[in-house]
Amino acid sequence: MTAVDLEEENKAIAREYKELLRISYQTLSVDDKKLIRKAFDVAVEAHKDQRRKSGEAYIFHPIGVAKIVAFEIGLGATGIAAALLHDVVEDTPITVEDLEKQFNPKIAQLVEGLTKISQVKKDMNISVQAENFRKMLLTLNDDVRVILIKIADRLHNMQTMDSMIQYKQEKIASETLYIYAPLAHRLGLYNIKTKLEDLGLKYTEPQIYTEIVSKIKETKEEQDAYIKLVSDVLKDTLQKEGVDFIIKGRPKSIYSIRRKMASQNVTFEEVYDKFALRIIYKSEPHDEKFLAWKIYSLVTDHYRPSPSRLRDWISSPKSTGYEALHVTVMGPKGRWVEIQIRSERMDEIAEKGYAAHYKYKQGSTEENGLDTWLNLLREALENSESNAVDFVEDFKLNLYAKEIFVFTPKGDIKSLPKGATALDFAFDIHSEIGIKTRGTRVNGKLVPLNYELKSGDQIEVITSGSQKPTLHWLDYVTTARAKNKIKNVLNEDMKKLAEDGKEVLARKLKHLKITLSEAVVNELVTFFKLKTSLDLFYRIGIGSIENQQLKEFAAQKNNSFINFFKNRIKRTAPVNEDLNKDELSSHYDLLVFGNEQDRLDYKLSSCCNAIPGDEVFGFLTINEGIKVHKKDCPNALALQSNYAYRILQAKWIDSTQQEFKATLNITGMDSLGLTNELTKVISNNMNVNIQSISLNGEAGLFNGKVTVVVQNNSILKKLIENIKKIDGIDKVLRDNATK
Repeated sequence: MTAVDLEEENKAIAREYKELLRISYQTLSVDDKKLIRKAFDVAVEAHKDQRRKSGEAYIFHPIGVAKIVAFEIGLGATGIAAALLHDVVEDTPITVEDLEKQFNPKIAQLVEGLTKISQVKKDMNISVQAENFRKMLLTLNDDVRVILIKIADRLHNMQTMDSMIQYKQEKIASETLYIYAPLAHRLGLYNIKTKLEDLGLKYTEPQIYTEIVSKIKETKEEQDAYIKLVSDVLKDTLQKEGVDFIIKGRPKSIYSIRRKMASQNVTFEEVYDKFALRIIYKSEPHDEKFLAWKIYSLVTDHYRPSPSRLRDWISSPKSTGYEALHVTVMGPKGRWVEIQIRSERMDEIAEKGYAAHYKYKQGSTEENGLDTWLNLLREALENSESNAVDFVEDFKLNLYAKEIFVFTPKGDIKSLPKGATALDFAFDIHSEIGIKTRGTRVNGKLVPLNYELKSGDQIEVITSGSQKPTLHWLDYVTTARAKNKIKNVLNEDMKKLAEDGKEVLARKLKHLKITLSEAVVNELVTFFKLKTSLDLFYRIGIGSIENQQLKEFAAQKNNSFINFFKNRIKRTAPVNEDLNKDELSSHYDLLVFGNEQDRLDYKLSSCCNAIPGDEVFGFLTINEGIKVHKKDCPNALALQSNYAYRILQAKWIDSTQQEFKATLNITGMDSLGLTNELTKVISNNMNVNIQSISLNGEAGLFNGKVTVVVQNNSILKKLIENIKKIDGIDKVLRDNATK
């Protein structure tokens, strides 16, 4: 770099530093500023010879992370300093001991926690990423700020990864959607969650992301005019009533629009609530609830509310600490509009999560939702003996869970995740009550222990001193807390049997020329469709897994490895790269893997049923060779996130043609001759054979299911377009689950 360039870069670094101090959410004292300056100087010096992949000075990354920590998460000087220093121990000669001497034990502890997360043993036989997540979650026991800085680090990496190669972008984006966005959600960081989700979509489904972004831009002017129309009416009324407020129009996130399009099988135009209005009002603490309902009343004087779409998170806040009143009303031009009503305090907590909780909590005796959640999390972590992937899966279940509100016999309200059972409720009251549960009554009626609770249910637990949990109870509960408590009780007996079982298993495998290792245990757990290694050893201990079954495992293990290596050896010549691109897009039907474009044996996974032309990837399974999944398969994120090292890049290319099945679900308005027209259109499409067809009409509604055999995705797309042109047809959707 020239002297001029360096001078410009140094000026830019200085500007970023000033911006960091200016945007801090917390009020910084003179000592705070000194601490941040010292951390900044140490970081600049430590990273002075490093550059990022994009070519810019490395120090811009720690400053970027510190800015997110200061402004969006709202941490104070200690958190900001730790963010500035978060990479120095990992990437430079500075040690944790050096930081302790130069700063204070707390900053050194935070940086050490962040460094531990990054330095995971790269053992390819276990899921590196799942182990990574487990270690990250364990740091919550020390200081929640470690996770908050890690989330900020991930957000900044996502914002600056344009210069990375595509498969790395996909891997990082998958991890982000799989664990970091749900974590941000659970910690009440809704702004960061939205940014992580949108960026995750940008790199996992770039085409869809770009389409939605361009459509949002196209409709922006019309949307703004509509928001103004609704806002003006509400502003007049609220001002007349003397409410001190502001109104913001907020577009829904790109990711949430995409999710609605996928879950409801609709186009962008058919997603009806693409934006929300937010009314943020000033209020004294004791008037907050009264004012919220007053504003609700004023809003519904003008616009009719949807009775099924009222969400009252003021009377019963979410366990993330989120408070607001959400109402969906019928606005002008027959369009539904979501209106969110929250006080300035509620808005700040929704924006900043953890940090704002503590700002408002001073002097309050009520336990913070975050504290409650962290205590539950600590229980889950302390009692977790599952393997890393199971642990992360369990943890995720409790991260994004929607909530229900139920009542105790005395009328106290309890919040549980959606899907929780009567037995979950018993353990939520107290683990001792859970363990002794003999039966449960819901709304006065006896119900099974696995009865799924609904909001508003009142539950009574019947206990007995002689009652003990059984193995079946694990199937009756969904919350990590209940599962762990049941396992703890069962484990006392199970552990002894499992210890014996492990020794027996090692002996039996030795006879089959297999050495017991963590990799083999993971394979056996998968083979026997179990959940944990403890389940496996326990079943061996009680003799429910027989010698013949172990022999079958050994035979399958040997076959799958021999086949896999045979396939690797039988590489065919790489495919000619100079094939005409237009030709490829219309005929590509052969799948090749990796940079070498190898032709390997594979199976199409039944969870998403890819056909040629779909965006796909290969996943190397333990027992079944390579399974091919669509990139938007429901299981894709978990696979790419937990088992990145088993993912094979895959793409379709031209070859001798094969045929593939696809099922189309067709709906429309029933009319005379529609069936004839439909069969004619399908028959007239070249290279399409009808395998089965079932059509029926009821009360003017037409439903059809057509299974066709096609050579690739382009032919199928053309067919779908032609069917959509038929008068009366409303929707044509491809069924992923074609068997």
